[in-house]
Amino acid sequence: MVIRQFFILLLLAIGVVNPAFALTKIEATVDRNPVMLGEYFVLNISVDDEIDTGKLDTSALLRDFIVGRTSVSRSTQIMNFDAVKETRWQVLLAPKQKGQLTIPAFSIDGINSAPIPLQVVESGGQPAQMKNLFIDAKVSTDEAYVGQLITYKVKLYLAVELQRGVLSAPVIEGGQIKQVGEDKDGSEIVDGRRYRVIERTYGIIPDLPGQINIKGATFAGDVLVESQRRGGMFGFNESRPMQAGAPSLTVQVNPAPASFLGQWLVADLVVLKETFPEDITEFTVGSPITRTITLLASNADENSLPDINQTLPDELKLYPEKPQRQTFVREAQIVSQYSISSAIVPSKAGTFTLPEINIPWWNPHLKREETATLPARTIVVKGGAITDTPTAPAWQANSTADNNDSWMVKAFAALWLITLVVWIITLIAWRRALKNQITAPIALNSAPAATISGLHGLEKACASGDVGHIMLQLQRYFSELEQTPMTLDKIAEQSLPLAEAIQQLQLTAYSANANNANPHLSAQCAALLNAVKTYQRQHSKPKSVALSPLNPR
Repeated sequence: MVIRQFFILLLLAIGVVNPAFALTKIEATVDRNPVMLGEYFVLNISVDDEIDTGKLDTSALLRDFIVGRTSVSRSTQIMNFDAVKETRWQVLLAPKQKGQLTIPAFSIDGINSAPIPLQVVESGGQPAQMKNLFIDAKVSTDEAYVGQLITYKVKLYLAVELQRGVLSAPVIEGGQIKQVGEDKDGSEIVDGRRYRVIERTYGIIPDLPGQINIKGATFAGDVLVESQRRGGMFGFNESRPMQAGAPSLTVQVNPAPASFLGQWLVADLVVLKETFPEDITEFTVGSPITRTITLLASNADENSLPDINQTLPDELKLYPEKPQRQTFVREAQIVSQYSISSAIVPSKAGTFTLPEINIPWWNPHLKREETATLPARTIVVKGGAITDTPTAPAWQANSTADNNDSWMVKAFAALWLITLVVWIITLIAWRRALKNQITAPIALNSAPAATISGLHGLEKACASGDVGHIMLQLQRYFSELEQTPMTLDKIAEQSLPLAEAIQQLQLTAYSANANNANPHLSAQCAALLNAVKTYQRQHSKPKSVALSPLNPR
């Protein structure tokens, strides 16, 4: 009898310590209310059990909302010898219309959540103090011409810490778009609240007349926001996905006027200038004169700048180099430049005129044709040294003059040929020496200290067994190696082994047993490290070295 009572008490104790888990509650919340039209907010759905993620049906949201990225997490906590399990969904939503909307109730295994009434206000109607992240964009003009460079500036305002993210370019039809210059990182105060501001400039060039619609730039990423667990005393930071978009804009595009003559060029200002040896008053026959002509255009595309053709007298031989085109930002203005250098070789003595150069262009502000002019220039050329010769008959003098001219031409040609050969030999020797000097250091220093430390951090993360930390260290390593921010998608594009290793780790991170020890994690980490080291060896192989660009990105 005593033994029977003992077993009954033991079973009751086991039942108390290990209760049967069952879903009893579904809770749905939003991170803010009201929300702005077209702006994303986060819907959090949590249940007090570990369940199959496919049991949650969110299709009812599609009627009134744009459904973005959905993430799932699971957790287990032991409180007073009781195991508390939770499954949580985070869903990015953007309302399709303003007014009063309702997030419907969700049902799992007969348990329902409460519906959420949601107020949607017009874009710009929400006070700036309530915004943690938003985008603003503007164009330089609402009316333009075909081929005109329209400046599109977008600003990303952040009141929270940015963990990772991508700022995507605006989308247009009937035009070209490209980023101009580097991103600017600063800060601004909006309605008394300080924001970190990332500013980017794009150039838009319409191809056809009419109205073009510019779909605003967008941002998608993760930020760290301060949160507080229910019943907890202390706040903590948690990663939260966020998306935002700039409003759409329209620009009216006019065709090029039929009265315009020449190659079509539209800009705010066009200037012609030249570099010429001003300190020399007289030039010598056969001595080259270096002349550089530069065309500058404000708010114009470099490819729209016309080629400059120089028409010179027959006594001046022209040897032009390949023209150079570039675009840069100066004092918040986009400036395009066309530059061409030429060697002018006089073949006879005398006074000669370099004709003026005219470039027609269209002023969109005054709506009229204007001309950029490089004034004409006069140069004086003298002959070489003159020696006295005995007087000879007229026929002999003519013959001697002809022979002297012929001798001078041959001598000049021979000297030119010798100079060319010596220059080619010197160039080949210089390039070989430069290759030997540059290639060796690169082969020795192919793994900089920053990259080695990043690989060491990745190895430590793999040893910790934290998949999230492994992914973060992987992004840091490749960002240091490539000298540019690298997302997991970009890293996966570098090689097939990297893509497979990342995919396996992501499956581990979002699997049903993500919180339990994974027996395959060690093998997955080994595959990842092997793929990383293989890519590093291929990346660090000595290559033919080119000179660094003046403005590296």
